[in-house]
Amino acid sequence: MRKLHQVAAACAIGAAVLTTSALAQTPAPKKEETGKDIAFNRTKGNCLACHGMPTVPDAESTGLYGPPLIAMSARYPDKAKLRAQIWDATAFNPASSMIPFGKHGVLTEQEIDKVTDFVYGL
Repeated sequence: MRKLHQVAAACAIGAAVLTTSALAQTPAPKKEETGKDIAFNRTKGNCLACHGMPTVPDAESTGLYGPPLIAMSARYPDKAKLRAQIWDATAFNPASSMIPFGKHGVLTEQEIDKVTDFVYGL
């Protein structure tokens, strides 16, 4: 009987260890990306590659090719026009070098909304 008790205890300990290690390997839930996260992400928006963001203190290595992203709500009083610009800048200026993020499917509609909200607040 004692051996059976020892085997049962060993199995319980082994199961607990397996459960604990399985939980440790489960990735933590991914936090929802903000507009800033998307704009700074080099595999998504990558706004910093071309645009300067002087009002964002942690914007490093900002580009000088596109216009600086400052006073955006004053420059685009109609937020929908800013969103349309991000979705497809070539619709307003066929010679634009800005990537048509929505038209080419680089960003989803929800990601464009988040980037628009972020940029509009600059």
